[in-house]
Amino acid sequence: MYLAMNRFVVPTENAAEFEEIWLNRESRLQDMDGFVSFHMLKGAEDDGRVLYASHTVWETEDHFRAWTTSDAFRASHARAGDTRTLYEGTPRFEGFRAIQKINAV
Repeated sequence: MYLAMNRFVVPTENAAEFEEIWLNRESRLQDMDGFVSFHMLKGAEDDGRVLYASHTVWETEDHFRAWTTSDAFRASHARAGDTRTLYEGTPRFEGFRAIQKINAV
């Protein structure tokens, strides 16, 4: 399993618009080989900012890398520059490979 995450720091006054864009965007993830799931997470508000994390779970890191070079990725991110004023800095990417898995009984 490979988890790919981007973290966004969003000023509180932009949070509603930021969420609206994410909740209404067209995703092409489900069409990709190796895609398992996507979550957009909202953290606590702190000092006038809200931390968000988008993360995808993939079967392997190679599946994730294939997504990042695909036409579907380019199409999904074509308007990403339009939202840059809604969050601070650049999204922080973090990638993780699973070293252990424990399932519910």
